[in-house]
Amino acid sequence: MIIAAENISREFIRQGKGTNRFIAVKPTDIAIEPGKLTLLTGRSGSGKSTLLNMLAGLLAPTSGRVLYGDTDIYSLDDNRLSAFRMEHTGVIPQGQTAVGSLTVIENICLSFMINGNTAGRAAVRSFARELMTKFGIAELENELPSALSGGELRRMAIARAMIRKPDIIFADEPTCDLDDENTELVLKILRVAADDGTAVFMVTHEKDASVYADVHFSMNAGEISTV
Repeated sequence: MIIAAENISREFIRQGKGTNRFIAVKPTDIAIEPGKLTLLTGRSGSGKSTLLNMLAGLLAPTSGRVLYGDTDIYSLDDNRLSAFRMEHTGVIPQGQTAVGSLTVIENICLSFMINGNTAGRAAVRSFARELMTKFGIAELENELPSALSGGELRRMAIARAMIRKPDIIFADEPTCDLDDENTELVLKILRVAADDGTAVFMVTHEKDASVYADVHFSMNAGEISTV
């Protein structure tokens, strides 16, 4: 399934002196293909995360449309869009979004718990443990997020995004809290996910990430270009 954005843009209205209209992303066309790792780089404030959130179904564009195959995702109502995202996407956000009252493995399996889906629970937990082992946090299974370092929380969030084996992974600065060793580990795992057929769209400042990418875009002042 190809994700295609057609002429999408995003404006924000803000209060204050002068103009109150801010264009975060200028009209943009972009396609994200399965089996490829697509990289987006650029300075902070250039519109990268805004574009990612529009592509991920988290922020409606001011204009244009986002197609997952033949489905215009922003033509769906909120409930259908939420269900669609749950089925097809995995998102690694910039910030820490752990649920403090849940253990590491419960946080990773959260999307299954939300749906009250108990069928196949053992298989889900088995895959969660497999992911935790890959990310070097297996021994933290029963810890609460408050006991984890920033880097461990980051790796937990990446495992959570991958638990449903999504068609596309949206990764917003997935290595920002990691040391060099774990940065390389995460980039390699995302590369393997792409090689296995997942579409991976990654926003990053990581200089070495381009080595792992099939497609590389840069963003500046809301405009996108090919590197």
